[in-house]
Amino acid sequence: MRLPFTITFILLAYIANAQTASIRGQIKSSNNQPVELINLVLKGTGKGTVTTETGEFEFTGLAAGSYQLSGTGLGFRAIEKHVQLGEGENVILNLTAHEDTKELQTVEITGRRETTYKNDLSFIGSKTATPIKEVPQAISYITKEVMRDQGTFLMGDAVKNMSGVNQFTFYDDLTIRGFRMNGGSTTQLFNGLRTFSGFWKQPPVNYLERVEVIKGAASALYGNTSPGGTINRVTKKPLTTPQKSLTFTTGSFNTIRTMADFTGPMNENKTLLYRLNVGYNNAQGFRNLQFDKNIIVAPSVSFLPTEKTRINFDLVYNRSNSRLDRGQSVVGNDLYSSSIKTSLNAVNDYLNEETYLITTSLNHQFTKNTSFNIAYLRTGYSEDLLEHRSSNVNAVDSSGAAIPNLVARQVFIRKTKSFMDNVSMFFNHNFNTGKAEHKLVAGYDYIQSYTPKGSGQQTASGYLLKAGGAGAYNAKTPEKYIFYNYTENGVTRSIPKPNVAHYDLTLQNNQMEDPSKYIYNVTANAATTPVYYQLHGLYLQEQVKIDRLQILLGLRYDTYVDKKGYTTNNETNVTQHALLPRIGAVYTLTKNINIYGTYTKGYNPQDAAVQSNPLSGGPFDPIRSSLTEAGLKSEWFDARLTANLSVYNITQSNTLYSANAPENLDLMQQIGQEKAKGVEFDVTGNILPNWNLIVAYSYNDARITDGGAKAADQVLVNKQKPNAPKNQGSVWTKYMFVNQGLSGLGIGLGANFVTERNLSISNTQTLPGYMLLNAGIYYKIDKFQFQINLNNLADKTYWVGGYDYLRLFPGAPRNFMSTISYTF
Repeated sequence: MRLPFTITFILLAYIANAQTASIRGQIKSSNNQPVELINLVLKGTGKGTVTTETGEFEFTGLAAGSYQLSGTGLGFRAIEKHVQLGEGENVILNLTAHEDTKELQTVEITGRRETTYKNDLSFIGSKTATPIKEVPQAISYITKEVMRDQGTFLMGDAVKNMSGVNQFTFYDDLTIRGFRMNGGSTTQLFNGLRTFSGFWKQPPVNYLERVEVIKGAASALYGNTSPGGTINRVTKKPLTTPQKSLTFTTGSFNTIRTMADFTGPMNENKTLLYRLNVGYNNAQGFRNLQFDKNIIVAPSVSFLPTEKTRINFDLVYNRSNSRLDRGQSVVGNDLYSSSIKTSLNAVNDYLNEETYLITTSLNHQFTKNTSFNIAYLRTGYSEDLLEHRSSNVNAVDSSGAAIPNLVARQVFIRKTKSFMDNVSMFFNHNFNTGKAEHKLVAGYDYIQSYTPKGSGQQTASGYLLKAGGAGAYNAKTPEKYIFYNYTENGVTRSIPKPNVAHYDLTLQNNQMEDPSKYIYNVTANAATTPVYYQLHGLYLQEQVKIDRLQILLGLRYDTYVDKKGYTTNNETNVTQHALLPRIGAVYTLTKNINIYGTYTKGYNPQDAAVQSNPLSGGPFDPIRSSLTEAGLKSEWFDARLTANLSVYNITQSNTLYSANAPENLDLMQQIGQEKAKGVEFDVTGNILPNWNLIVAYSYNDARITDGGAKAADQVLVNKQKPNAPKNQGSVWTKYMFVNQGLSGLGIGLGANFVTERNLSISNTQTLPGYMLLNAGIYYKIDKFQFQINLNNLADKTYWVGGYDYLRLFPGAPRNFMSTISYTF
């Protein structure tokens, strides 16, 4: 009896095993990263599972037969895989989940999954999740991976990788295709919403996912914008996969920098996600008396209660303590007559700034094809300033002749606050008519910006009068002034005594000053004048796709209301209207190449602070512009690398420039017309998974074609615009070794260059071109990465921009930064 029982047990076990097969595997993204939360089902069996944090999944207890595996995940294309199972067979699958470029998320709420130099989607070009190659306008971008590899901390170091973007000064101050755009204006974007910054400091980038620029006017979607392009800073958003990293950097100029980035789910079902970026930076810089301390706190929370509703909250708080650096002054026309370290500050100068940006957004999907989006951004900025700076002229002797070695100085004491609110709401609706696929966007924007009453500035300048007080020097009435003797090269000259001590370039007289001894005037200027304006914008956009052809049609109607004389008894509304069309087309020439063309019109009211400033010489007519652009966008190496080419022509009228009048620094002049035409070329991505590459080049002919109403201004015609190089470019490549002996080791090499630039429309001073060489060395072991960045290897003396030879903005000499990071 015992033998039959044993045989029966073995037989039953064999039968059970014969009926039990399994399917196991792992799902990774196209960037070879594990993908979690992919819902997998075996059709017709009722069996389902979800991938783990490592992308793994498993089906067990399966009978032999034919199965259809289906997978879906938020932001990824559907996965379909046929699996044939034999009796007791264990099949192992390695599957790839590809990003869904038709993602229904029409605002960026959950984080970008890609971890390479390449970014596939952009929301800035069409307010829909559109592949960049399908947007009929040039878009440049820099991802956080590029900024990490280059050791970038400030915006100016990030944009050097973009074609057509150049620094005007070393503030938050750029030219794009030759047109100036700075942080003090209100034409830059933050997560696609209107904002501004304090101008004096470049924004940190440690909390950014990427920096992107839509080239040419983006007025049809965002209202008044620069005709050269619009910068959008995109913050890091929460991820569904837990990730944490700590970074510590030290290096040249007594730099100490600590950063942390934490993200992941806050509950088990992963409907509540968080991300927290914090940073501390303390650096003296290469300039005399300069320093910059930054504390950055940037939390982000995403709530996904259902697949149809997503809510996001972002806060960026930045507190900065520093000195305001007004640049280098030189003797006469000799750029090399003073050190690039030369600054005109006093030891007790200070600039304390506080900035916050608070964003809330909601995305709700009513149906498969219809969604609604609403977002609100609040920007706040405060400034507390004491500075010794140049008066933009040299000191003079009793005859009124300039003394090249002495720079006249002035003192500003200023406190000011500014605020901005932007509400943006729009509907997305997708539908088909025959063969045509439609994407319709209809929206409304409300923007208000104001500098409330309560800001103020005191200015000390000029020369001391015998009768008391101070004023500009008049050589015709020397008897009114107090004089002293100044000796230079054995020659003694009698010069009027300044209210604020001159800066002697031969002595480098930086010292502690006593501001209480100066004679001040309370002055009104653009920074402290109470300002208030509103903008209402209605827009409609249609994207139509018919086979290989895509057409984009956009129209926006803006109403701009500026309160002239804000906070006074004479307050009046000045209302302007603008109708802004946009027409574009994209044609898929081959699988890898799209060609496109576009035409847009732009409009930009003159800065409300300038209009309200009684010293500016206004009021001024609004800026008008138009853009014609064509090009091609292509993808190579299995879509790992993009190569884009654009040709453009921009016309702008009524631009304001500083009149460079020493007696009135706020005086502006309006130019009749400017044109910029050029070619841009960008390559971004990975040649191999371990080999990254960025190449950018631009040729930009940006000239004044009409000097304006005054006949004297016609001498400006055909002058290249200030700080707009004709040729500019950059290259950066990083290679990580994969062979066994060098695994974990990597090198990075790069260069960037610009050609000669004009400094001002009203003089002939220029800055020489330059080329910088940079490098990086990387070593990764387990969860640690060691990194050394070497910048300006040849120790080149150069200037990123300037206004004139008394206000030059030099670049940093050779320097290094050493970084260690830990990811867990």
